[in-house]
Amino acid sequence: MLSTPFVTLTDPNIRSAAFDWLSEHVELLGEVLPWSLLAHGFVHGGERIPLVSQQGIFKPRSMALPLSIRTGMAGPYDDGWGPDGLLRYRYRGTDPQHRDNRGLREAMARGLPLAYFHAIAKARYMAVWPVYVVGDDELALTFRVAVDDARLDPGIVREGVELESVDEDFGSRRRYVTSLVRRRLHQRAFRERVLRAYRQQCALCRLRHAELLDAAHIVPDTEERGEPRVANGLALCKLHHAAFDAFFLSVTPECRIEVRRGILEEKDGPMLVIGLQRLHGQKIQVPRQAGMRPDPTLLAQRHERFLSVTSG
Repeated sequence: MLSTPFVTLTDPNIRSAAFDWLSEHVELLGEVLPWSLLAHGFVHGGERIPLVSQQGIFKPRSMALPLSIRTGMAGPYDDGWGPDGLLRYRYRGTDPQHRDNRGLREAMARGLPLAYFHAIAKARYMAVWPVYVVGDDELALTFRVAVDDARLDPGIVREGVELESVDEDFGSRRRYVTSLVRRRLHQRAFRERVLRAYRQQCALCRLRHAELLDAAHIVPDTEERGEPRVANGLALCKLHHAAFDAFFLSVTPECRIEVRRGILEEKDGPMLVIGLQRLHGQKIQVPRQAGMRPDPTLLAQRHERFLSVTSG
């Protein structure tokens, strides 16, 4: 057992305040938050409460049990996903009785929600909450973690959920939401890597506002060759991403922009001229590192589709 055999009266209040703080900052900044912000945390009851530390399993001083768990970019632990779709979260060290491991085990027994921070890029973490420890494997030195995304159902965060009393529908929902979050993690990681490679600007028009930028797949991720790697991505502003997806324009294997003939001949207004027509024939901006530049084979595959769609 833990040296503190009960959850203090302040624990639920701090946990709830942490989730409220995360909701507010994700609303302002998006799902991916900087380490500095998470480490600084918020003030509760006159005391500063950070949400992370260098330890993956984190408990603020004023709490009896852990508040968050974290997966780093290249840390000592190989957190991953099991065949059941749930997160496998590694113990701290190899001692099952380490106080951090005992803390997570107690959180599991009490059904306490935690926050999960997954490194997407250097010093940038996707925030997911609440997550629940739902299994413990001492031989494999791992916990099983399921997700209940509060943004999908604000009423899902519950203190003191008895795991034995969780009905099958709720368990199924956890597995389903966990799979959705896993996909979002891959999407956010792809976006961060692509935007960083393109120096946070649109490859076509050089727009630099990250809030207006997307990571577009050259070959869609639903297709066999649509891997979420930078060479299958383009950093595009929302206008040019929509135009790319709608085959208003394409990028040739030589990295030149080709605008559809009908768009070139259309008379509309200055936005059409500046936003699309003047791009025709120009070269796109590419990453400095050769290995991150658009794969010519994938560009050729996409461009062939563009030609077939626009030839009629």
